[in-house]
Amino acid sequence: MINGLLTLRGAWDRVRRDPILKLFATAVTFYGMSTFEGPLLSVKSVNGLAHYTDWIIGHVHGGGIGWNYMFAAAMLLWMVPKLWKTKLYSDKLGNAQFWTATIGLLLYYISMWVAGITQGLMWRAVDENGSLVYPNFVETVTRILPMYWVRLFGGLLVFASIIIMVYNLIKTIQGAPKKQGDELVKAPAPTWKNEENKDVGHRRLEGATLTFSILAFVAIIVGTLVENIPAIMSSTYIEADERVKPYTALELAGRDIYIREGCYTCHSQMIRQLPDDVLRYGKVSQAAESVYDRPYQWGSRRIGPDLARLGGKYPDSWHYRHMLDPREVTPGSIMPPYPWLFKKKTGYAVLPKKLSVMKALGVPYTDEQISNAVSDAKAQAKQITEGLAETGVESKMENKQIIALIAYLQRIGIDLGGK
Repeated sequence: MINGLLTLRGAWDRVRRDPILKLFATAVTFYGMSTFEGPLLSVKSVNGLAHYTDWIIGHVHGGGIGWNYMFAAAMLLWMVPKLWKTKLYSDKLGNAQFWTATIGLLLYYISMWVAGITQGLMWRAVDENGSLVYPNFVETVTRILPMYWVRLFGGLLVFASIIIMVYNLIKTIQGAPKKQGDELVKAPAPTWKNEENKDVGHRRLEGATLTFSILAFVAIIVGTLVENIPAIMSSTYIEADERVKPYTALELAGRDIYIREGCYTCHSQMIRQLPDDVLRYGKVSQAAESVYDRPYQWGSRRIGPDLARLGGKYPDSWHYRHMLDPREVTPGSIMPPYPWLFKKKTGYAVLPKKLSVMKALGVPYTDEQISNAVSDAKAQAKQITEGLAETGVESKMENKQIIALIAYLQRIGIDLGGK
């Protein structure tokens, strides 16, 4: 970042006029901010406040929009006129693009910072009696709703800037000379060759195509192994707990529905050792609880409450109504309804295959459980539906996806201390 900004010393009068330089200067600035904020968020005390909040969303988009988009936009505005041997159609449109994107980004970035810090402070607020100041999670959501509207407006401005850029580039191409000359432009002498026209320094390695490719491949393999071996061998160093049982066939079907609908993007399933997490959600999560999860559902954001101890907390009828109309049971919720779960049927036929795949991944299903997967799932679905009959749910709902989802939700976290 410093190198990029100091390169512009003595040329800031050009930066004021040139939209390309504006975009580059903003991009290197956000590059520095993002790569500083990342290590900052790895500090335990900062992470304890920021993790699961919208602060992380702001951080990611500061890099994604401020760094990557601004750089890409600057490069396109510079390259397209060069490739078509013409001038940029409109510097005014380029400046409009820059200011629209910058204002939109700042609105997006700052609103998520404010929302995230507000969330984190409200979650951890404990009074002198050791009780949560905001025990109702929805209150921490409704408080930051204005910031979501600011974020939406900022995102629309960024999107508008992309449209301006596309229009500017199309007009630039359309205005290029119809006949391009075939003259060759002599390239400047390379700085990486010596007087004998031989590569020097690191260019000697880069010029050895086969050697460089092999070394790059080895580096990628080493990085891949370092990242993945601990996960593959996790069962060897996670202390097993016999109380943790594999999901039933119906619960596994419900879990797949949960993942398909993206529930993990708003709900986490990992209670941290922080006092407010324990007060709000219950017993701290243990690694053994996720040993049969493929993939795990620890999550990265809490727009809704953590679900690690959800099983048995509410009756089946509560989940049924919650998925049909969240605001009926949780006033103020911003969760959308899922009416299609009450119409679509559960795919029972594929369950034996699902259990077989999970067994291959290390889940201790027996051959009998696999062969009886369909009948076991239907029996559990019938039991849940019969319980719901008291609240007016018809028996025809027995084969609907909502029943499978309820089975999974009621199972989460009960093996090692739910309810």
